[in-house]
Amino acid sequence: MKFSAPPDAQGHAGVLTPEDAFVAAANTCVMMMFIWANERFRLKLLSYDCFTEETKLIELDRTEIFTQLRFRPMIRIARGDESKEAVESRARRALEAAQKYSLVANSVKSEIVIESQIFVVE
Repeated sequence: MKFSAPPDAQGHAGVLTPEDAFVAAANTCVMMMFIWANERFRLKLLSYDCFTEETKLIELDRTEIFTQLRFRPMIRIARGDESKEAVESRARRALEAAQKYSLVANSVKSEIVIESQIFVVE
């Protein structure tokens, strides 16, 4: 896997940056913890796709910091023989547990915001 500085810091375009890896690590850790919580909450996960945006602050002295990571997971869960509301409620609790127990996300100074879309399907 090749890495480079971002193009605006004399890096190469089209190559992963340390910033990409940082955001991906937090996103992946939350996803893996959701899969773990999904099993504990006895949900039938069909799919999990997540788009992540980061907000960066550039100080006057040109130092930079991510101030916020915004995860937008789209989660599909099978309804089974339960009500849609009960399955969605458990899925939301599983997502809260995933954020709570994510080592990487808990180690980040940035605010982490999760704006999920949960689809309960027949």
